[in-house]
Amino acid sequence: MDINADSIKEILKEAGYKLTTQRRAILDVIIDNRGSHLSPEEIYDIVKDKYPEIGLATVYRTLQLFEQLNIISKLNFDDGCNRYEINTNTTDHHHHHLICLGCGKVYEVKLDLLENLEHEIEKEGMFRIVDHNVKFFGYCKECQKNCQK
Repeated sequence: MDINADSIKEILKEAGYKLTTQRRAILDVIIDNRGSHLSPEEIYDIVKDKYPEIGLATVYRTLQLFEQLNIISKLNFDDGCNRYEINTNTTDHHHHHLICLGCGKVYEVKLDLLENLEHEIEKEGMFRIVDHNVKFFGYCKECQKNCQK
């Protein structure tokens, strides 16, 4: 999906919604912080700086709507909260994530070595794969340095 206001506005319009000021502000935060995997509370904190009247419930409802319309994806890194990122292409597999157990940072990995495995599984005819999700847990360079000190 090409990420721009016009394409998002069209998706919303086709579903019977408008791109309101609040929805646009939330969308801008997600786009501007691409790769950060923000939680609803983090999105709220950023949006309320510019729009102090916005409520946390509005952020949650908007995220739910955007997810239903495939504008964003909800991610769960087993840390007790959901995080969100913009969908750049709904037909490709999701990228993989490296999650640091020390500092909690999340890194994206674009390399996808599982396509051959998927092909072999599907070739057997017992299962048709539509997506996969891989999370690796470990320690980033910075946390590895801190452990060695």
